[in-house]
Amino acid sequence: MTSAPDSLPDAILAPKPRATWREGMAVYLQPRVLIVLLLGFSSGLPLALSGSTLLVWMRESGVDLKTIGLFALVGTPYTLKFIWAPLVDALHVPFFTRRFGRRRGWLVFAQLLLIVAILLLALTDPARSPLFVALGALLVAAMSSTQDIVVDAFRVESLPESEQAAGMASYVAAYRVGMLVSTAGALFLVSAFESTGIARSSAWMWGYVAMATMVLIGTVTALAATEPAQSARAEQATRADTAFKRVTQAAFGALSEFLARKDAWAALIFVVLFKFTDAFSGTMTAPFVIDLGFTRNDYAAIVKGVGLAATLIGGFAGGFVARRYSLATSLWIGGVLQAVANLSFSWLAIVGVNQWALAFAITAENFTSAIGTVIFVAYLSALCQNPLHTATQYALLTALAAVGRTYLSSGAGFVASATGWPIFFAICVLVAVPSLILLIWLQRRGHFETLGTVRI
Repeated sequence: MTSAPDSLPDAILAPKPRATWREGMAVYLQPRVLIVLLLGFSSGLPLALSGSTLLVWMRESGVDLKTIGLFALVGTPYTLKFIWAPLVDALHVPFFTRRFGRRRGWLVFAQLLLIVAILLLALTDPARSPLFVALGALLVAAMSSTQDIVVDAFRVESLPESEQAAGMASYVAAYRVGMLVSTAGALFLVSAFESTGIARSSAWMWGYVAMATMVLIGTVTALAATEPAQSARAEQATRADTAFKRVTQAAFGALSEFLARKDAWAALIFVVLFKFTDAFSGTMTAPFVIDLGFTRNDYAAIVKGVGLAATLIGGFAGGFVARRYSLATSLWIGGVLQAVANLSFSWLAIVGVNQWALAFAITAENFTSAIGTVIFVAYLSALCQNPLHTATQYALLTALAAVGRTYLSSGAGFVASATGWPIFFAICVLVAVPSLILLIWLQRRGHFETLGTVRI
């Protein structure tokens, strides 16, 4: 593993050995990497359906900003998924596990439940029954987070070291594409349905129905994939154990192993804080754009076009950074870029309704967020090495990362109402400072040297 740098400039002067262009591109075409790419799309698709897209639907239905901000709490399953992750590691799903394997069986099962949850959310009405909307969104988040548990374990276990960087870059880029499809794509569909004369509430319903069918892309991918060899070996090793013993081993073994590491608590706090700058601003981005005076289609068109391109480029740029520099330096690059990008929205708030300014802000946000996410996923993957409880450990880490998006960001609407949009997005930059301070501390403590081989 590349040692953690003493300082950012020194690390940049000592990059990793370069791979040739042909070698770098060929790895993206490996079947395992392509499978991970499609599963990344399936993981990214439902997040916005209980998040930013739902917030646009609510805002158009007349729901106030404070209530919209509180709706970030429906993401609670993303922060608590580590509670049922041991069940995914240890238990079998009747028929599905026997037919498709340990990871693939859970994956197909979770995706079918996710489709049902999205269809139920499609039948709600934010204007008349916000409580039922919240319950529907909560169910979507629960099924989505269960899918994430399995996909994350599948990705970590199925990719060899030589394909980890390409796999993570592909996964994150496709994840962001999935989010764009369920934001801009869903908004375009709603507008298209409305243009045919369908009432707005019905247009939103059919938009969500269309999104539910998109989950089948992940289901087909899971059926076409093969069970990871690590998972199959772990399953064979514990076949004789009782279900209770397997669950106990997955739950307590994963936690005790992690907490026994040096500076484990500091690492967990860092996981919570690293993406908080993205989460705090992202909660209010869609309502901000609508409030500024842009139409739903203006926002959708720019997110779908410019935002998609920026996401793809940013995802692969993050993969390049992860391969080129040490893990600590990569985290510095991603952390600073994703924080500073929030200033583009402060500028947009001052400029007002300007298509070019909106395009620039969306580009900056998508590009830097994708870079930061790829590098962050590399860090989380480096912390999960035992196939007996990969799903549990990774679920714990990603659940902690979701704390910022779910709980810490729930007050974003109150802050925006009190300060105004330009100052709000400046505050979004400042909330990144604690994570960067903690990054310095972890470097000096030699945290990154304790991770073993970092598979990036």
